[in-house]
Amino acid sequence: MASDPRLARLAPQPTTSVQPPPPPPPPVPIEPSPVVQVDGTAEPTDLDNLTGPQGNSSFKLKFCTVCASNNNRSMEAHSRLATAPDPYPVISFGTGSLVRLPGPSISQPNVYNFNTSSYNQMYEELFEQDQRLYKHNGVLNMLDRNRHLKWGPERFQDWVAGLPRLDHKAKGDKGASGTEGGLVDIIITCEERCWDAVVDNLLDRGAPLSRPVHVFNIDIRDNNEEALVGGKAILELADKLNMAALAERLDQGVNGWDSGHGQARSSFDDRVPDILAEWQEKWPGLPALWTMSWL
Repeated sequence: MASDPRLARLAPQPTTSVQPPPPPPPPVPIEPSPVVQVDGTAEPTDLDNLTGPQGNSSFKLKFCTVCASNNNRSMEAHSRLATAPDPYPVISFGTGSLVRLPGPSISQPNVYNFNTSSYNQMYEELFEQDQRLYKHNGVLNMLDRNRHLKWGPERFQDWVAGLPRLDHKAKGDKGASGTEGGLVDIIITCEERCWDAVVDNLLDRGAPLSRPVHVFNIDIRDNNEEALVGGKAILELADKLNMAALAERLDQGVNGWDSGHGQARSSFDDRVPDILAEWQEKWPGLPALWTMSWL
């Protein structure tokens, strides 16, 4: 029987479902290659900088604190930096010829050698000498804090920048982690004569590593109370400097940071005077100095 082709066009046509094409595979993540620093360790990448303990960056500026005898002001600052909630790598020194601690009178100080006398030795000797006197004037409390931070006082002029400090980490010095390469980014002195001694010594060395270092002085009177205030202020300055350094590294990249010729380092260096000025407004009772030097 013949059928009308016009009716065939009106009949319902079978439908076939068309599957959508599969999505493209996700891109393969590219791991950034580490940049090697001058101390032989791998410099953190930007991805490393985004994570860290308590949500903070794993990158930290390396600090050095300095006073006359590496006992009171520099050690209070050392303690604040090394035991902060997000601690900093830190080493500390004195600039005097000898370690001098208060004695029975002004003309009879207790004198020790740098580098070979431990804080524990000083504590035990003065405890035996006159426990009541040295506890009353705060010397025993100071030495007890110190002996739980590092082995003993060191002299800045004897420090060789770039010489590994692995033995200090082995001794349990607080803040030693991160300073194994013997390098620092920031030096903070606690008295103008110490600042002069540090700056002159760095000039005499002739910058063998050609590595930039910022040298600050924060004038702190040499007593226990003022040292506590100064240590708090130094930690606040350290936080401001580290935040600025991190921001520049994330924005400009880490290449050339240690050599001082990278864009991130140059931008950070340019910001330091403004950071110090802002900090000084909050701490007008702690007059500050700053200069750029080289290791």
